[in-house]
Amino acid sequence: MDDPKKQNWEIETPNNITIKGIIGLLMGNTECNDDRKVISLGIGDPTAYSCFHTAAVAQEAVMESLLSAKFNGYSPTAGLPQARKAIADYLSSELPYKLSWEDVYLTAGCTQAIEITESILAGPGANILLPRPGYPIYGLCAAFRHLEIRYFDLVPEKGWEVDLKAVEALVDHNTVAMVIINPGNPCGNVYKYQHLKKIAETAKRLGVVVIADEVYGHLAFGDSSFVPMGVFGSIAPVITLGSLSKRWLVPGWRLGWLVMNDPNGSLKSPKFIERLNKYCDICGGPATFIQAAVPTIIEQTHDVFFRKTINMLKQTSDICFEKIKEIHCISCPYKPEGSMAVMVKLNLSLLKDISDDIDFCFKMAKEESVIILPGLCCWPKKLAPNHFRC
Repeated sequence: MDDPKKQNWEIETPNNITIKGIIGLLMGNTECNDDRKVISLGIGDPTAYSCFHTAAVAQEAVMESLLSAKFNGYSPTAGLPQARKAIADYLSSELPYKLSWEDVYLTAGCTQAIEITESILAGPGANILLPRPGYPIYGLCAAFRHLEIRYFDLVPEKGWEVDLKAVEALVDHNTVAMVIINPGNPCGNVYKYQHLKKIAETAKRLGVVVIADEVYGHLAFGDSSFVPMGVFGSIAPVITLGSLSKRWLVPGWRLGWLVMNDPNGSLKSPKFIERLNKYCDICGGPATFIQAAVPTIIEQTHDVFFRKTINMLKQTSDICFEKIKEIHCISCPYKPEGSMAVMVKLNLSLLKDISDDIDFCFKMAKEESVIILPGLCCWPKKLAPNHFRC
């Protein structure tokens, strides 16, 4: 008999799926395995594992900020100027132009940055282009804002590159933006400079904004170095979304940002900026004392901390990739080079009594207490993706 929790989840439309929601259902399926420790490989929270700790200087900066009692009140709704400047300087170090602190808006994690960006771009009849596979929050937020969603596929045989011909076929006069996630979640890919440049050139030709999700920025450990999409801001306007969450290993601090990489000013019309500021007025932002710690966190975290994280991610991704090759019923179409996740393909013909990726993940939870994310969460409206994210 089918699991009722699985049935309840399957009736949800793809745009209603959240990773935390499905993880909760899968965790509920492990309740009968009291003698097994749950191994959760389904959510990108590095703090769930004892080997990942944030930098001591980051903790000390937050403690000092809190104990000073200077930051217990409201901050300006776009964020404390000193924190915005620190992030602008941090990002500018890799760009061919300099960002102003006024180009930076602080958000409660990258999720709020996604919500704000899609909300200010939404309008009657507007549509947005999302990658498939991709991060499902984009589809969820777009659905709430009545933005029509059009999916373009990533090509696993080419390192999960964007199918730019598909993008061109999807765009019309109502297309407002396309989303690029680099380093990739859920695929673990890292785009090369030339591919990112082609994306920018395509966006310019089609007249759309690039939303660059760089939450996993700098978490690259393969042959390709991380290149910020903002490098190409002079070609096409780029809205960069990021956070402290992954690079500093503090997702619970909810410190994210939305940055206007638009040196030509093609996007920064008074009307657009006014709308962005008003939306920040409505939403508020991260805790003031966390914001106040940002300059110290960014300026005083030593490279050795980042290198340790990268080395650990590389080591564990190598182990994961090699072990996957030993299991005949699954395969990895592309060796991960960045972020904290990888997409794994199921060979259903070699599996007994497994109908699809959802069935596989629910049975893994129930029988083995191992939590992995069904591919459909990241691969909506695609017939039988039969992958899972690990």
